[in-house]
Amino acid sequence: MKHFGTVAASPRPRVAPLVLAALLLAAPASAGTPAKGDPQRGKAKYDALCVICHGANAKGDGPTARSLDPRPRDLTDAKYMAERSDQYLRDIILKGGGGVGKSPLMPPWNSQLNDADAANVIAYLRSLAKK
Repeated sequence: MKHFGTVAASPRPRVAPLVLAALLLAAPASAGTPAKGDPQRGKAKYDALCVICHGANAKGDGPTARSLDPRPRDLTDAKYMAERSDQYLRDIILKGGGGVGKSPLMPPWNSQLNDADAANVIAYLRSLAKK
């Protein structure tokens, strides 16, 4: 069958902007976005489990820090913390350093912390890194 002239394009709704909007809304939080946790509860867990290595002020200067190689990370470093996603922090907290390809001297806390506890610790650490 021969067609002469131009054929009008069929009207199609523009779905690309809607799809993009849906994807952006469903995307995980960016690295620097505060964790959805309770910083006060996170501080309590941090004080119980993390102070010995990372120190009372999370600067990597706890009582055992000098004997560790590598030294514990300064968790108040805003630039460093902004580059780390909540998922990465969750993984290193629950799986330990060895679980994410870092120092095995960082123990896994999955036997003492659940997901909510980890989110609380992350929220606390994010609050420190803002200062």
